[in-house]
Amino acid sequence: MKIREFEVERWMNDYEETCRYNLAETCVRSLTTGELLALSGRREDVLAELGATPLTYGPIPGSQRLRGLVAGLYTAQGPDNVLITHGAIGANALVHATLVEPGDHVVAVVPTYQQHYSIPDSYGARVDHLPLREETGWLPDLTELDRLVTPDTKLIAVNNPNNPTGALIDEAGLTRIAEIADRAGAWVLCDEVYRGVDRAGDGFTTSMADLYERGISTGSMSKPYSLAGLRLGWIVGPTGLLADVATHRDYTTISVGRIDDLLACVALENKDAILARSRHITRTNLAVLDEWITGRGDISYVRPASGTTALLRYDAPIGSYDFCTRLLQQTGVMFTPGAAFGIEHTVRIGFADDIQILRTGLHLVGQFLDQLAQE
Repeated sequence: MKIREFEVERWMNDYEETCRYNLAETCVRSLTTGELLALSGRREDVLAELGATPLTYGPIPGSQRLRGLVAGLYTAQGPDNVLITHGAIGANALVHATLVEPGDHVVAVVPTYQQHYSIPDSYGARVDHLPLREETGWLPDLTELDRLVTPDTKLIAVNNPNNPTGALIDEAGLTRIAEIADRAGAWVLCDEVYRGVDRAGDGFTTSMADLYERGISTGSMSKPYSLAGLRLGWIVGPTGLLADVATHRDYTTISVGRIDDLLACVALENKDAILARSRHITRTNLAVLDEWITGRGDISYVRPASGTTALLRYDAPIGSYDFCTRLLQQTGVMFTPGAAFGIEHTVRIGFADDIQILRTGLHLVGQFLDQLAQE
């Protein structure tokens, strides 16, 4: 099987460990183990649990404790509707591997995380792209989706909140997507890895798994929960589907680590405190980004409604890989080229890490833009 190079991950791998100001980071500022224990309010008890944890294989689908906590993030799911995976990247890959066969028809929104179109393409599926457009707020045109979906459509892949734009499909939009899918008997895979940090209310968008009988939601501990180092995610969906996914999973992952499972439990048992921290960081930092963009005439964006990323459009007449490479070399600031998502003359910013790094990085980007304008 041949598959396209994963452009975003290749870029991150090449530069994120050596840049000075990482404005490509997509997680809310990561928690340390000590901070997680402090947030739990039961440091000594958790340390005792860790000390008593045997370093052997864990339950293959994830512990009952963890699956129950993940189910609690949804309105109509139980532990049997949850399968724990190696990150959301593992969850998405398993769903595609389970559902997509050569000749199947898949519709995927773009831009999105490249898994959702490159993996089915590599399996020999016919993949149609549903382009998200800046002029409509990066939201899907559901009339166009209705046209693309045919009686032989197997899967619709969406990403909500969207990466890289931060656009957010509301419950009415998700319900319409489910109706379109139902007409064809298609599955809907909704990558919800950024769910939990909407700008309004409690931060939680309605989940596709709760709206549609063939709806599948994936998530992880990485983005709003600030624990990417656990490498722990999940699939939420019908039990029959999860049984089929588990067959594929047996060939790639026996279980996640017991310590990862335990620390994820501790985090989800204290999700209110963690997500309150994350919403404070995302909303405060977005205000900083918004003020900076408002003050410039050579860069613009659609203000993200959720998530930790935004897609910035710049006026300079150079490609985004060239832009980002020169920016790195001259200032140490790291963005992700928009061309990695198929949207040229844009860059993706991750704005939810350290606020001082954000402020300094944006100042340096401004100087870089001023220099480009003089060339």
